[in-house]
Amino acid sequence: LALALWVVYIPAVQSSLGLSHSTLGTLLLFLGLGSFFGMQATGWLADRVGSRRATIATALFMSVGINLPGLATEAWQLGAALFVFGLGFGGIDVAMNDQAVLTERGYDKPIMSAFHAMFSIGGAVGAVVGALLQSAHLTVHWALALAGVVGVVVTALCGSALVKPGDALPAPVTEDASSDGGGMPLRALTGRIATLAALAFLIMLAEGTATDWSALHAVEHVGATESAAALAYGAFAVAMTAGRFVADPISHRLGAVHVVRYGSIIAAAGMAVVVAAPVYPLTLLGWVVFGLGLSGIVPQIFTAAGNLGAAKQGAVMARVVGAGYLGLLAGPAVIGWIAQYTGLDLALVVPLLFCAAGVLLAGQVASPRKVLQPR
Repeated sequence: LALALWVVYIPAVQSSLGLSHSTLGTLLLFLGLGSFFGMQATGWLADRVGSRRATIATALFMSVGINLPGLATEAWQLGAALFVFGLGFGGIDVAMNDQAVLTERGYDKPIMSAFHAMFSIGGAVGAVVGALLQSAHLTVHWALALAGVVGVVVTALCGSALVKPGDALPAPVTEDASSDGGGMPLRALTGRIATLAALAFLIMLAEGTATDWSALHAVEHVGATESAAALAYGAFAVAMTAGRFVADPISHRLGAVHVVRYGSIIAAAGMAVVVAAPVYPLTLLGWVVFGLGLSGIVPQIFTAAGNLGAAKQGAVMARVVGAGYLGLLAGPAVIGWIAQYTGLDLALVVPLLFCAAGVLLAGQVASPRKVLQPR
């Protein structure tokens, strides 16, 4: 919700500061840069104080940091504000996913995808609230202050319910049967961590292409009007949210490997429809199928990373989540660079090919054993 409120007000901030598109694009990179550094720092923090304290700390930090872009009066101030906001946003992304892994261990079925679905719903609610606030002529300063207040209130209400280090939860069984419960050193898991990080990067890069290119492709490929073309991203986003609620029961019944492997196949088929569709309704159908296929993949990757049995689970989550976030940021840019030389149709074949990574590497999200042993 907080992130969506900022996104909705970006045009207002650009106008009030008199920023060109190129300057705004450069300043927005500071949000991504801050997020990446925040992820790495939070991984370190979570390994030392636990992900509960890290989640509360980063949530409060983000709730304060989101106020800063609304206070900026010059371009350099906006860049600094976005970097600070990014630190909090990236930090809570790692901390809350780490908490989600721990919480999921207390259940007898997967629930990670549902957490990610709530993230999607929060974004949708934030976008609607932002539109209403703009129609009421509320300035960016007060809108972002409202987001900060909501963040503090939610953190205060939910903080005590988060998993604490002393809570009795099942522990992941590592591939090292002789483990004494202290966790495996990172160097022993380097290959698995790198593979999961690469998979997260490729899948989230494919996901990121829908954000910036779905509407434009509908205009260029099938001649849709700009207002109608906006439905392309909407179709993708709704499908992603709905798919995340469905992915958990499927994972419980068939296993995480099936979700990643067949989800990747479905996503690739959806993108093939998008590229080849001769009419706009088929294009929309393609984005729906693409979103449904991708929806459950990343949660399985994050769950697998959190259950590797590493001694420094926070560091593992930071690396895998950070790699995925880089892919999400890089996706639109990569497609743009390729489209410059090949056209947008051929450029969108790239995310289709990246979905093949999910087919080939799906086995990496499998748990070492089906049964988790108690501590």
